[in-house]
Amino acid sequence: LFVCMVIAMRVASGPTANASYLFLAGYALLGRSQAIQALALSWLFSMFNPALVAESPGGSVGRFVIIVAAALSVLFRSGLFGKSMRVGPMTLATLTLGLLLIGHSLLFSPIPDVSVLKAISWTLVTATLFAAWEAMNLEDRGRTIDQIFAGLVAVLICSVPLLILPVGYSRNESGFQGVLGHPQAFGPTMALLGVWAGARMLGERLPPWRKVLLMGSCLVLIVLSEARTAGFALVLGLASAVVLVPFLSKQPIRKMLPGLGSRRMYLIAGAAVVGVLFSGSVLTDRIGSYIAKRGESGDLMQAYETSRGGLIAAMLKNITMNPLVGIGFGIASRPDEMIVDREPVFGLPTGAVVEKGVLPYQVVEELGLFGTLFVLLWLGMAIRRASRGTVTTLAI
Repeated sequence: LFVCMVIAMRVASGPTANASYLFLAGYALLGRSQAIQALALSWLFSMFNPALVAESPGGSVGRFVIIVAAALSVLFRSGLFGKSMRVGPMTLATLTLGLLLIGHSLLFSPIPDVSVLKAISWTLVTATLFAAWEAMNLEDRGRTIDQIFAGLVAVLICSVPLLILPVGYSRNESGFQGVLGHPQAFGPTMALLGVWAGARMLGERLPPWRKVLLMGSCLVLIVLSEARTAGFALVLGLASAVVLVPFLSKQPIRKMLPGLGSRRMYLIAGAAVVGVLFSGSVLTDRIGSYIAKRGESGDLMQAYETSRGGLIAAMLKNITMNPLVGIGFGIASRPDEMIVDREPVFGLPTGAVVEKGVLPYQVVEELGLFGTLFVLLWLGMAIRRASRGTVTTLAI
């Protein structure tokens, strides 16, 4: 009921939209699970399709209020003022990386306050999520998992009716964006949900049909969004997890992936093959159109060069000029062209959007080779710990 209420407030009008962020901040103070939920809803509030919801003038500041409230909520429950305080490995690694990012920003960024604020925001959010998760018991974890999963399913279900309405394509009149503000936000969201559903299928001896339908729906919506990287992420994430999880977890494949031996999975695979054979050129044309996206080349590499080549060239130039320390965390490839939004009272930055397009290049460009090494160590630690769980955790 509370979630429905705050979503209604966010949608209804400007004043209620601003108030919804304050309600979420208060909700985050109620517990660890509530802090995670509040951060997830804050993402949704920021990503809503602007053609469907009221404008929120205070939303940029409201996001930071929620982040601080969630961090304080988890911090006060961590035993900070007692002798029982314990910091988990991923939380400690995130805080360490965050301090390095802040120090790097102060030393090397051409716009230090923007870089520092982005570094603090990332560190607070990520460390808060890890700290909350590590301190929760199994029952609370399971309940929170189901709530986040249900929230993503709700995004899908609410988006489906917009398939036949112009508002579902309002960003560029081509890629489907559903209830979110951009096809490149909607596609990766559906990829995350699709990987989650697909991995859950493989983790059950008898995969339920609703999860089969859910994964199929995600695939269709990703294609309609024209988000090619999202499609690649779904396939690569799920395939990599299937291949790697038995080795990384040191568990037999039948135990980790019981769904692979299910007759239902064989039936699904067989039906997919038959569908491909009967679709003929229709499927081929659809895949070619997905790769080509609005008239670009139908060749995958040429299409990638067309859409990302200019961004990569600018980053490579900066990497060549600043190979060791980079240009600054969260800074655009052309810093003088950055548009920084600032709040009117203290002049603090509240938004500074950059578009890089290719994350590995972005990390090296912004942090240099030394900073990239620490990011890779942190990411490797996260992947290693995820592999100790299930195929679902590693795939995600």
